[in-house]
Amino acid sequence: MPLDHSLLPHVVLVVEDEMMLRMRVVDMVEDAGFLPVEAVDADEAMAILQSRSDIVLMLTDVQMPGSMNGLQLAHAVHERWPPIKIILASGQLKLSGNEIPADSRFFGKPLQSGEIIAEMREMLGRTEIDGTGNTDGSAP
Repeated sequence: MPLDHSLLPHVVLVVEDEMMLRMRVVDMVEDAGFLPVEAVDADEAMAILQSRSDIVLMLTDVQMPGSMNGLQLAHAVHERWPPIKIILASGQLKLSGNEIPADSRFFGKPLQSGEIIAEMREMLGRTEIDGTGNTDGSAP
C-alpha cells in the first residue's frame, strides 16, 4: 500500500538565533500539529532547505547574525522555493506588507501563541486538527 503523504504532519522550519525563543516557537509549531525543524541562522536554514523537500512553512526572526538577516532570507526563500509560506517576526522592527515577500506574514514580538498557531493553520489550510491529523475529525 502506498504511503499517503496527506496524513503526515506539515514540516515547519523555525529560524531563530536565540535558543529560548526558538524553543518557544518550536512548542507553538508542535501545538499547531506540525513538525518543527530548527535552524539558528539563515545559512543553516538554506542548507536545510536545499537538503529537504518537505518544508512547507518557514517562521523566521528578522534580526539574526550571519550572512543574511531574516528579511533577506525570506526573500531568498520566496524566490527559490515560492510554494513555501513565510512568517517573519521581530521585536524591534515593524515591516510593512510591501517589504516582505508576497503572501508572507509579519508579527511583532513577543509572539502570541494563539495568534501564531491560528496563522500557521490558516496559511497551511488547516483550521482545526484532531489527534489523527485530520482537519474534519473523520477517521483516516
